[in-house]
Amino acid sequence: MAWTVPEFAATLLIEDGLAFALIPAFSMALARRAQGVPGDPVRALVAGTLPRLALAFVAVGALLAGIAPQVVEVLAPGLPDPALAVDCTRITATCVVSFGLAGYCSAALRAHRRYLAPAAIYVAYNVGIITGMLVLGGQWGVRAAAAGVAVGGCLMVVVQLPALLRELRKKAASGARNEDEARPLDTALLATVLLFALCRQSQVLVERFLASSLPSGAISHLNYAQKVAQMPMILSVMVCTVTFPVVARALADGDVERAKGRVERDLALAASIVLLGTAAVVACAPQIIELLFQRGAFTTSDTAATAGVMRVYALGLLGQTLTGVLARSYFSAGRGAWYPVGAMATGIAVTSAAGALAVGPWGVYGIAAANAAGITVTALVLLAGMGPRSVPVHVPAVLRQLAAPVLAAVAAGLAGALVAARFDDGPMAGLTVGGLTVTGVFLAAGRALGVQGVVHALRFAGSVTRRLPYVRSR
Repeated sequence: MAWTVPEFAATLLIEDGLAFALIPAFSMALARRAQGVPGDPVRALVAGTLPRLALAFVAVGALLAGIAPQVVEVLAPGLPDPALAVDCTRITATCVVSFGLAGYCSAALRAHRRYLAPAAIYVAYNVGIITGMLVLGGQWGVRAAAAGVAVGGCLMVVVQLPALLRELRKKAASGARNEDEARPLDTALLATVLLFALCRQSQVLVERFLASSLPSGAISHLNYAQKVAQMPMILSVMVCTVTFPVVARALADGDVERAKGRVERDLALAASIVLLGTAAVVACAPQIIELLFQRGAFTTSDTAATAGVMRVYALGLLGQTLTGVLARSYFSAGRGAWYPVGAMATGIAVTSAAGALAVGPWGVYGIAAANAAGITVTALVLLAGMGPRSVPVHVPAVLRQLAAPVLAAVAAGLAGALVAARFDDGPMAGLTVGGLTVTGVFLAAGRALGVQGVVHALRFAGSVTRRLPYVRSR
């Protein structure tokens, strides 16, 4: 229950919401600095935003800690012992402050093209959780995990602070400080990005609400399936995490064509990555789940149920990825945009309505299908609105680019499933052979169909291979 707090905080303050507002703002400040405007626009932005945001983080965290009993009652009304959940929620409420500051540092560093420290934050976070459980587990029980979340949140700030201070001091040394003027963040931009991220994360609440009426174990099958199936989507969106500052800086410089080309390439590459992963997940779902979870109380029937749910959930992975890529393009100009909020709300409405209708006859499979349908609708609405509201990509061309990798993924998934099912020597053998089959078929089909992401990847691999003899000879 208390884990909902860091889940929401990570989405709103680190991964999506706050980053969508701050990266374009810092990119604009860096562009103004490069143009030689008086003072230091970056320091002015920090002075105008960080104190106010920090105060807001503290206020929201304190409010959440104060109303923790009411929050637990609303989110888990049937909980037999809410006292433990209340204690854990109060402890994890501190992550509103730490995650907010970590997200601020991450956005500023990424806008400066510094990615190492932001990439290390979740390593530091997990170190904090593990340390908290090892040190306090004997005395505090499950509360130790909540304390670990609090410690991990602080460590996320600590690992980024030196790099951020170096950037600010390095640039300030050559700039005129006497003309710096605090520049607050655009309120409409902040409101729209936070609402968008909140709507997207509310899918989790919809799914948990619908699954609460199902037999014991159903929600566990859904959670396990989602965590595993989301890995291809996470990998694909990493591309946009790196290139989002590039798009924002191009728009800040007035170079719309460069931003358009970058977004179109991101869509092609991210779609290829996620569709290859989707094909592997669909083809090898039973082997993946058996290898990861089938031990102890997790039986063969749990494996079969979770694998089935994962295959259905994977149908929405392309929609998840496209939503992530397209949302970044809408907010990259640094202006408030209500259209993506409406698109996300439309998707949530589809998920809720379809889930309510499907949960009765199909149970957890219906919830997974509703999730896939809702996020796909969101992606299509976002794609349809590209142009005057966002980076002006050519939508028909993008759709044609997406059709080819979808066909390649279907062929790869079918071939991989047929091959993986023939191996009864344990999950590792089936997963290995099935995964290799999926990869080989996807690359071959992608090359034949002219999939942009596949063609570029094969060219890169070929250039690296050609360089190897030269490197050895030296």
